[in-house]
Amino acid sequence: MSIPYKLAVLVFIENAWGEQLLIRRAKAPNLGAWSPVGGKLETASGESPYECAIRETREETGFEITTADLHLFCMIAEKSYEGSGHWLMFLFRCKKPIPALPPDIDEGKFGFFTRAAMDDIYIPETDRAALWPIFDNHRDRFVTLRVDCDPAKPLSVETEEII
Repeated sequence: MSIPYKLAVLVFIENAWGEQLLIRRAKAPNLGAWSPVGGKLETASGESPYECAIRETREETGFEITTADLHLFCMIAEKSYEGSGHWLMFLFRCKKPIPALPPDIDEGKFGFFTRAAMDDIYIPETDRAALWPIFDNHRDRFVTLRVDCDPAKPLSVETEEII
């Protein structure tokens, strides 16, 4: 059986105190979970991952950034996420601190969290097992991951390359 492949970005944004900006998702995927801002690439227009990261950051937070404000630190291929689709995701660290908490939007509400505080909030299992450890250890480098999210099996995370 063939399931769709989706292309998306996540943008890891901090404030001046090093707290991470997260959005509590009001829509699927990750309904009710806290995650970095992001969204799907507009493939019909040929949008690049960097263009998508800039657009999604502006649309969700109102924060204006440029390509120079971004560092691509990870590409992750997730197989069978929630059993409904494959995701190829590009993870960016925003080097420009966001000045304030953005207002709530229809996609969710925002909060700032220290990394330690993230142990006590609901975040997706794949984020906890793969994305945040990669951010912690490789945010100034580049890493590629392959994650098998098949709900019938234990989560499997494999590092393919670290540069």
